[in-house]
Amino acid sequence: MARPEVTGRKQIHNLAQVDADAYSVDEFCARNRISTQLFYKLRPLGLMPATFNVGTRVLISREAAVAWRRAREDAAQTANSAA
Repeated sequence: MARPEVTGRKQIHNLAQVDADAYSVDEFCARNRISTQLFYKLRPLGLMPATFNVGTRVLISREAAVAWRRAREDAAQTANSAA
C-alpha cells in the first residue's frame, strides 16, 4: 500500500471530495479551486453564493453552490459573446 505524500501542505483535496448538503467556506473554496481570501473579497460585492449560519459556522448549501456556478458560467458566456 502506497504511503501518502508528506508535503507539509494542508490536505484540501480531501475536502473537495465531500458530497454533503452544506459546505463550510473552506470546503466550498476547495471544491471550486478558489482561495478563501478571494471568497471574502468578493462576498460583499454579491459575487459569492448565499450563506447561512449554524451557531458560529458559516455554511453554503449545495443548491446555493450550484446556482453560484451557473451564474458565474452565464456571466462568462455573456461577457464572451459581447466581446
